[in-house]
Amino acid sequence: MFKGSFPALVTPFKNGELDLDTLKKLVEWHIAEGSHGLVPVGTTGESPTLSHTEHETVVSEVVRAVNGRIPVIAGAGSNNTLESIRFIQHAEEVGADAALVVTPYYNKPTQRGLIAHFTALHDCCNLPIIIYNIPGRSMVDMLPETMGELAKLPRIVGVKDATGDLARVSHQRMTCGKDFCQISGEDATAHGFNAQGGVGVITVTGNVAPRMVAEVQNATLAGDYAKALEIQDRLMPLHKAIFTEPGLVGAKYALSRLGLCSDEVRSPLTDLSDETKALVDHGLRHAGLMN
Repeated sequence: MFKGSFPALVTPFKNGELDLDTLKKLVEWHIAEGSHGLVPVGTTGESPTLSHTEHETVVSEVVRAVNGRIPVIAGAGSNNTLESIRFIQHAEEVGADAALVVTPYYNKPTQRGLIAHFTALHDCCNLPIIIYNIPGRSMVDMLPETMGELAKLPRIVGVKDATGDLARVSHQRMTCGKDFCQISGEDATAHGFNAQGGVGVITVTGNVAPRMVAEVQNATLAGDYAKALEIQDRLMPLHKAIFTEPGLVGAKYALSRLGLCSDEVRSPLTDLSDETKALVDHGLRHAGLMN
């Protein structure tokens, strides 16, 4: 259902407010560069520091700007089931193609609690739902057996897997079926993820190098892993540099170096250290994106 490169869009700011003009320009740029879809208001979109109104505005504006040309998977996660219901129903109302829902963070629910949370979201809407499993941030890991139970629901269609464990893809093929849509949530291992049976990446680096990340995906999905690896080698220093500090901060700084977006982020995040800026600059040059 969803394949290829899906940049987890940054949310541009100007003097502390949403910069919707720049957001729309980024949408057009991503479509022109060959991104296969977009994911507004994930963690990379600074969802933790957006108000509910801002969250819904960003989703609405991205859906409107895309205008059906590529899929939009709207971030709709929360550690509050009722809040997540609000976000997912809004995403459906404005015409998003699917919702990305993170496992509830901080609360540390049991596997039974995860099933209850995602079942409630499934039952509240008609959108396809992609589970976002990122135990390093949420402190809860959805096990393949739990995911397999949820995969029996008709609108639980896939997972953004940010465990970094490539064996998970095979385990989840066993529990969820081969048609369950497995998408990498980690740029550095996305190439290998597809070799295990994955079909795409929800990418942070794709904010900065959308064409190259899409080309990696196109090559792997065509079975040309040698070509994909050649591009991945060019991207690897940039992947590493962007994630030296929180990834969205690195992505915004890189976009600012390309003249596409301000590097402004919201507290408690701060701008990059000079040392990390130098790493990102090197990564941009190594990828051929900057002189």
